[in-house]
Amino acid sequence: MESYKFPSWREVGYAYSQGYQLAEMLALCTLGFLLPFAFGHPQLLIGAAVNAFLIRSAASLPSYKLAPVIIAPAVVALARGVLFGPFTPYLALMVPFIWVGNALLVYAFKARIANGWNYAATLTASSLVKAAFLYLAAFVLYSAGLIPAAILGAMGVMQLSTALIGGAIAYPFVRR
Repeated sequence: MESYKFPSWREVGYAYSQGYQLAEMLALCTLGFLLPFAFGHPQLLIGAAVNAFLIRSAASLPSYKLAPVIIAPAVVALARGVLFGPFTPYLALMVPFIWVGNALLVYAFKARIANGWNYAATLTASSLVKAAFLYLAAFVLYSAGLIPAAILGAMGVMQLSTALIGGAIAYPFVRR
């Protein structure tokens, strides 16, 4: 049985210079910050765009440059306070889980692409991992009475949909 080896950024080999990678990281992070801040709604559109940035960053940036792109969108959604309307305070409880969910999407995508999976299978698997994790976290918080059903609903099928749509949007922009 062959053991799985998670590729390091040195092993994957990135075609871009350090300067280009930095510029791309800053651009994706800025877009991931400004888009939700400027528009906020609808969640399907904004979420798809943010997930497109996450997938693009997974495919083109080394692992150590991904944190700002993973973290910024959830912070701005909370700071803007309109994404979930009156339920936004409850979103604060979900932010750490959203960060982990985004990281799961990005690193699962990165690992599968590096191991030769095709794009559609990689996108589907990484999107399912993200959505399942977020729904499970929200379900635990909902069961404990810490978040309302509206937040629970937004962390399931909506997260899966936005991740899949975002991956479809990112497809032409991902180097293969």
